[in-house]
Amino acid sequence: MRALCIMFLLAMVGMAGLGWPQSNPFAAAVRVNDRFITQYEIDQRKLLYKFLNGSGDLEGLATERLIDERLQLDAAAQFGVTVSDDQVVAGMREFASRMNLTTEQLLPEFGEAGIAPETFEDFVRVGVAWRSVVRGLFGPRTQVTDAEVDRALELSSNESGVQVLISEIFLPTGTPAQLETARRRAQEISEITTFPAFAAAARQYSAAASSQHGGLQDWIPISNLPPAIRSQILTLAPGEVTNPISVPDAIALFQMRDIQETGLLKQDAAAVDFARYFIPDGRNVDALTEVENIRHEVDTCDDLYGMAREQPNGQLIRNVLPVEELQGDIASKLEKLDEGEDSIMPAIDSGQGLVFLMLCGRIPSTTEDINRETVRRNLSSQRLASYADGYLAELRADAVIQKLQ
Repeated sequence: MRALCIMFLLAMVGMAGLGWPQSNPFAAAVRVNDRFITQYEIDQRKLLYKFLNGSGDLEGLATERLIDERLQLDAAAQFGVTVSDDQVVAGMREFASRMNLTTEQLLPEFGEAGIAPETFEDFVRVGVAWRSVVRGLFGPRTQVTDAEVDRALELSSNESGVQVLISEIFLPTGTPAQLETARRRAQEISEITTFPAFAAAARQYSAAASSQHGGLQDWIPISNLPPAIRSQILTLAPGEVTNPISVPDAIALFQMRDIQETGLLKQDAAAVDFARYFIPDGRNVDALTEVENIRHEVDTCDDLYGMAREQPNGQLIRNVLPVEELQGDIASKLEKLDEGEDSIMPAIDSGQGLVFLMLCGRIPSTTEDINRETVRRNLSSQRLASYADGYLAELRADAVIQKLQ
């Protein structure tokens, strides 16, 4: 037995002399603060993305995502977030269900693709930890009021006069083989955030006649869309894509390109949705400069949430009040504004300073009361994702990231 051990050690030394350590897949490839990423992990993540029909530079994509995940683990450790085995199992089950599979069905398919179970578990564990961190830090700031739900439903009502410009992709699911392919491809397409990428996917994969035009549709009244699609579309920013939607013989995805109100069915407003962003020391030039900076960065009231992410609670206040309850300068200024327009006024009720006042919308006397919880969840998730992206960008900017190979 001892002789065998000695032979094994000699063989290892011989391999070292032939340069084996330089190609060791378990050697560190990237340093992220005090954590490391091995080439094995990068190779495994590439296999996972390939399994999900990823395209392009999978090596680069895998490396960047693993760097993000190391930073997310740092944040979880900082805030004492731990993930139990039961949470990992539930996360794996949720991931598999997106492809209409059970975990027991998915793991053998991963195995055939060379993806280790530990790779899947680690991927899910980081995701669960990061969601806990983000919800703990920003959850209270993403609460959606009844008035905001009313606003989204008002836009989707048959009387709103709203129309949307969208692109579409329909992935055929007529055969079992097509269904499996469509599930995986839909997951990839749902992560797209640019118009050219979605158009390219439509030309390559969509079974709809619009595929030759990159999936582009003409302006469509929002009321013409089915409620399940309508509720998702209204929560998207331009460039964002819906979750995969099952339709007969296909899986559909839609990308928001633009939205506008035609004004054809304008109603008297029963309430006004408006936001106030407080700027301290408004008598000096710096406060006026801050106003111009806000105007440069903000197009809608929802954009203000990103600006207020690191500010004290109460610096951004959004209200929906009946028209008859609006008083003083606020009432006179709001009545002159259109949606998305702004004005400034003294912060009389909070000491010295300025108030950046923006009109978010006017709510008519009738509101369609459907899909409220779906709309509420989508609006909250959208805001939470915005906070999470900004926080991750800050972690990256402050991190020590070094490629070692």
